Amino acid sequence: MELISVKSPREWEHMRKAGRITAAARKLAGEMVEPGITTLEIDKEVRKFIKSHKAVPSFLGYGGFPAAACISVNEVVIHGIPDHRKLKEGDIVSIDVGAFIDGFHGDCAATFPCGKVSDEALRLIQVTEQSFWEGVSMAREGNRVSDISHAVQQYAEGHGCGVVRSFVGHGVGTRLHEAPEVPNFGPAGHGPRLMKGMTLAVEPMITAGHWEVRVLADKWTTVTVDGSLAAHYENSILITDGEPEILTVAEGL
Repeated sequence: MELISVKSPREWEHMRKAGRITAAARKLAGEMVEPGITTLEIDKEVRKFIKSHKAVPSFLGYGGFPAAACISVNEVVIHGIPDHRKLKEGDIVSIDVGAFIDGFHGDCAATFPCGKVSDEALRLIQVTEQSFWEGVSMAREGNRVSDISHAVQQYAEGHGCGVVRSFVGHGVGTRLHEAPEVPNFGPAGHGPRLMKGMTLAVEPMITAGHWEVRVLADKWTTVTVDGSLAAHYENSILITDGEPEILTVAEGL
């Protein structure tokens, strides 16, 4: 079993730096979402921004992924590959980014409305983000990983949404994906105990319909089986001796 990395206060500073760059890249990408822009144009600016801060896009080349950002539109849950498609009014756009600097990664995502979207779409975006906060409220020293998972699931399903099971959150640090896995579903009271200094990427992936997903022929793009809308919200967090700290914040860059 892979050991869980517990970071030192010096390493927390490196994680904060990576997190600030990553969150600012997410913010920039979200501000670019509007009808007529291509997902490739957004990716180009994300890549340029991360590099301008002397960081490396974590996703570029990771497992062969060809872009700096995963940009997933409507029924695409995660791992959408940027291309020449133009966004249109009413789309919802999930943008997942990572930045690597001084030996550490930041990782975060959010879903943005493109122009005016349906009430259903807006509600899904809101439920997805709030499910993250419900989960993170349980990210306290002494609790277990699945206490986060259970809180996410209870909130999302309580609002009539589906919770993706095939993909999960994870530890983050010197590697983009570290132990432990952080599912968005399951009973409370299971999994590793949370310790001060652990850093996690908590990332609910929520659907407006059924939770089942499938991966397309490109081996990346992951869509809902029933074609329902999907949303994604993620931050990297630090377990402390009190409230968890959100590491992916754009302030102070």
